[in-house]
Amino acid sequence: MIVIMRPGVSEEQIQEVCSRLEAAGYKAAISRGVERVVIGAIGTLDEPIRQMLIDQLLVLPFVEQVIRVTKPYKLVSSEWKKERTKVAVRDMLIGSDEVIVMAGPCAVESREQLLKTAYAVKEAGADVLRGGAYKPRTSPHSFQGLGEVGLKLLKEASELTGLPIVTEVLDVRDLESVISVADIIQVGARSMQNFSLLRELGMVDKPVLLKRGIAATIEEWLQAAEYIMLGGNMNVMLCERGIRTFETYTRNTLDLSAVAAVKELTHLPVIVDPSHASGRWSLVTPLSLAAIAVGADGLLIEVHPEPSKALSDGPQSLTPDKFAELVRRLEPVAKAVGRELRMGGQKQ
Repeated sequence: MIVIMRPGVSEEQIQEVCSRLEAAGYKAAISRGVERVVIGAIGTLDEPIRQMLIDQLLVLPFVEQVIRVTKPYKLVSSEWKKERTKVAVRDMLIGSDEVIVMAGPCAVESREQLLKTAYAVKEAGADVLRGGAYKPRTSPHSFQGLGEVGLKLLKEASELTGLPIVTEVLDVRDLESVISVADIIQVGARSMQNFSLLRELGMVDKPVLLKRGIAATIEEWLQAAEYIMLGGNMNVMLCERGIRTFETYTRNTLDLSAVAAVKELTHLPVIVDPSHASGRWSLVTPLSLAAIAVGADGLLIEVHPEPSKALSDGPQSLTPDKFAELVRRLEPVAKAVGRELRMGGQKQ
């Protein structure tokens, strides 16, 4: 359930409600909005005890309303927090009126490949550099990434270009190393229900980009986000990257209806990855335009200087020239829906 406080409530009154909730067996989570403070009660109680607690809270003069949250995800729900969450990454706010573009190679292959891509995407207007140091691959014989070496190269690329880094973590044992480099920690589709990892990320003071599982329902996806937020990390972004359907022409099926749905169901920013969704570079641009039109807060695009030589996901990677063209085409679509491209901080 959630407790809505009256305007002008004091810190002591907020803490009194939290103490009552925790004494009853709930975990209290505070959301401070522009006009209201809302306190989420996380946990389960027997109905008679819960109703008695609700009655006691409603007697308090500084409590305006108590609402039962029926959804299995509480902190993620827009019922708990009406204002849109804006995730701070350096000098940008993801989830604001500015559309963010994250771009870079699927996998870090070499210093030359990474730096060439990093400089190219920065010049084209990318806001964040993506790159995988650890790569989950279906075949154990495929390139698995450079690991620690890849992280060092990402750190160097960030220092040279000034771009923040988003990179994936696969294993709790690698989390400390990834945290030392990443501005945004990515949880891949295959790890969406790695609950041990999600719990650890809940205790981390870094934004998390949570990709939807390959066959996950929207509810399962949002409950995975709840795992992270329940640990105290509220800086979560959702990433729609396509789901597995009966269709085989594309790598996955991009579910744009999910983008609109989770914007309605939650207060979290939503990013779209058209590269993994389509598996075909020729479809990345039209899907990107559609994603912004439907309300996505940003894009995650794969770019490689020589896709034909890529060690991972070459067929879905754009060349730097094609990426620059994509960014140019995004601008009018963003403006048409009342947004604008951030373009590395240089507003259009």
